[in-house]
Order: sequence, then structure tokens, then C-alpha cells
Amino acid sequence: MNDVIGKKVLGRTPEDGEQPNILQDYANTSSAGSIIAFSKYSNDLDDGDYGLICSFGAGYSVGSVIVQRRG
Repeated sequence: MNDVIGKKVLGRTPEDGEQPNILQDYANTSSAGSIIAFSKYSNDLDDGDYGLICSFGAGYSVGSVIVQRRG
């Protein structure tokens, strides 16, 4: 499912590093997976930058939130 979503979002096959995936490290964490992925892959956000956390798939509809890094 992650590969299909990556292709739809980017319009091409994602390159390594463009599509964070935590399943191989943490297995199925359900809705916590998006928070774990954001925590692991958001270090490049500077003070004041915005990020989007969006969870969707089997087991839940859609949940999303816009966050802003505060130093």
C-alpha cells in the first residue's frame, strides 16, 4: 500500500528516502505509525516550519493535523 500511495502522490516511483516507512522496523503500529514516522523523519524542519501528519488506510478513515516546529 505504501508504494501505491507514494506513486500516486509523487506521480512516479519514489526514490530511497522520499517515502518514510517504519513497518520494517516497528511492524504494524496502527494509527501510531504516522506519529512514529514523523518523529523519526522530521529533524530537517527548522523553527517556524510546518509539517503534515496524515494517517489513512485499513482500520481508520482519515486523520490529519498540521504542526509547526517551535524552538
